[in-house]
Amino acid sequence: MDYLYLLIGFILLLASGHFLVLSASDISIKLNLPKMIIGLLVVSFGTSAPELLVSVQAALKSHPEIAMGNVVGSNIANIALVLGLTSIILPIVVKNKTVWIDWIVMMLSGLLLFVFSYDLIIEWYEGLIMLLILAVYILYSIRYRKTKDEEESNIARYPFYVSILLLLGAIIGMYFGADLLIDSSSIIAKSWGISERIISVTIIAFGTSVPELATSLIAALKKEMDISIGNIVGSNIFNILSILGITALIKPIDVSPATLNNDMIWMLGISVLLLLSILPIRKGKIHRWKGLLFIGIYIAYVYLLF
Repeated sequence: MDYLYLLIGFILLLASGHFLVLSASDISIKLNLPKMIIGLLVVSFGTSAPELLVSVQAALKSHPEIAMGNVVGSNIANIALVLGLTSIILPIVVKNKTVWIDWIVMMLSGLLLFVFSYDLIIEWYEGLIMLLILAVYILYSIRYRKTKDEEESNIARYPFYVSILLLLGAIIGMYFGADLLIDSSSIIAKSWGISERIISVTIIAFGTSVPELATSLIAALKKEMDISIGNIVGSNIFNILSILGITALIKPIDVSPATLNNDMIWMLGISVLLLLSILPIRKGKIHRWKGLLFIGIYIAYVYLLF
């Protein structure tokens, strides 16, 4: 029964996250918000909402390893698994030189997380610092970047009242989905005789990364690679600064020594490997063999965990 609850939790999170993005985007269009704000705040927050709900609920339920492992594991999976599989289907070309800036922000966010975690706890004021850095990054993006003018992005899919109802339903769905996911994962981890950290950086992290995986794979199959490295890097930035920042504000997050000395090192190492794989920035390309390398690294990481 616990496995069924786990599956239901995943489905609720995925479906709710999907409708959250659609409804929030429609509401933003109806309110005549700029496209950049829609892209950065609505889409980024929507795709990261499952991780946010899981981490907050895990912290409130005194499962700190799930709260932290969910974010760190998702960041590892986003690069090694999502980009790896996507580039195997279709090699990814770096089209935008601003990826360099995004990578620096992602790397500094990871290093900041490591420093804040060194005393094995992330305090509320450290979470506040993360959110302030995220605010600066968003303001910079809005001020200095341009987005493509796509006519279809200006057309709302649903009437305003329907979008509001979908938004409320999505939030409720994610709440119960996260609740089921955390409780069932904790029980399954105990029945397998493994730690909550391991199940959080593997099963839970993979589940909350499925939206990014599905989006990237579909884009690759359609040979539409405008959504690729930039979105993955942006998602990783948002995961660290917003999810852990908000969670720490609500309740300080305990960090296990294994997460600090193992998982975060893998996350930082894979981030460095991503940079090396797209050099030179202006003409960078993730070839299929690089994708296979990323997949191999992810398999090795999971194997060593168990």
